[in-house]
Amino acid sequence: MINITDTIFINENELSWVFVRSSGPGGQNVNKVATAVQLRFNLAHAQGLPTDVRTRLMLNEGKRVTADGILIINARRFRTQERNRKDALERLIDIIRTASFAPKKRIKTKPTPSSKIKRVKLKQHRSRVKELRQHTMHTQD
Repeated sequence: MINITDTIFINENELSWVFVRSSGPGGQNVNKVATAVQLRFNLAHAQGLPTDVRTRLMLNEGKRVTADGILIINARRFRTQERNRKDALERLIDIIRTASFAPKKRIKTKPTPSSKIKRVKLKQHRSRVKELRQHTMHTQD
């Protein structure tokens, strides 16, 4: 059992690990050892996820979630399989933790009376400046 928050947890059996050869530097080691990790987590059938967190994950993660509802995390930052595995798990926990917070509802506000007055005064000032420019342009002709 992996605890994300006080109320959210995931079962380790729900995680699927695939090890693949990593790209990038590393010499001949890259060609021989499968150090990159692909973590697959089925959001659709996860037991410890509340429905609101599940829907936020589906919406927020976009390309990482397949049509079947499987979240895929690729980790290939490190040269060892164990560190990449740990990195992928930490990223999954961070993703779920951020999705657990509901976004704040926007409260509509009205402009204050003083800001309305200030806006109108600025408009009048700009209008006067432009008006003065027009009169000087006509007198020079």
